[in-house]
Amino acid sequence: MLALLAEKESMSVKELAEHLGISEITTRRDLLVLAQQGLLERTHGGAMKIEKQALHHFEHKSDSKQVEKEHIAALAARFIEPNDTIFLDCGSTVFALCKHLKNIPRLKIITNSLPILAELLGYKNLEINLIGGEVDGERMAVHGSIALEHIGRYHAQKSFIGVDGISLKNGLTAHSEKEAEMAKALAKQAKTTFLLCDSSKVERESYLKFAPLSMIEYLITDKKFDEKLKKDYEKCGIKVIF
Repeated sequence: MLALLAEKESMSVKELAEHLGISEITTRRDLLVLAQQGLLERTHGGAMKIEKQALHHFEHKSDSKQVEKEHIAALAARFIEPNDTIFLDCGSTVFALCKHLKNIPRLKIITNSLPILAELLGYKNLEINLIGGEVDGERMAVHGSIALEHIGRYHAQKSFIGVDGISLKNGLTAHSEKEAEMAKALAKQAKTTFLLCDSSKVERESYLKFAPLSMIEYLITDKKFDEKLKKDYEKCGIKVIF
């Protein structure tokens, strides 16, 4: 349904039902559920896709860091290969990866991010698995116990996550317990975990300490990273790229 709307922009209930081979009653019910999750907009007699700007407004919450995010995303994309299965969390730096994924063949993406879903939906080379659970309207993401159970059913070659702070002393820290739990779950189910983190968050701590440095294999950051810290992080088993 979402793929059809991404292509057509708007469709009637009758058109959707015919394309999907289901009843109009079932179509209306599914549209109601998707609208409640913020994934589409209901119209009189049908539905239309949500403008991407409404979904990824968070991307612009810190314009001063956009250059750094783009740099980090470009570095991270070098590690993604055809046929990979990857986890993507809901951070804005991870979102910056999207434009690098659109031409990678046979890529499977598992994410809790509604902006990532909206950005990548409709690309035939990509298979997208949206994590189920409670929708957080402020973060435009899916969280909760059901989401964690969903993640536990899958394995990925790589996970790409963000944090609010990382330090040699206290490891990974966050402002949000639910986002911390999501990051831990993604890392647990992935062979290799990449932390995408701009340099302003390095040696900075938030109030919730949720994981040791050993949870990640790579720290990908920007050119402002203090090179003197590189050896210290690498002694902890982390490859630092900037």
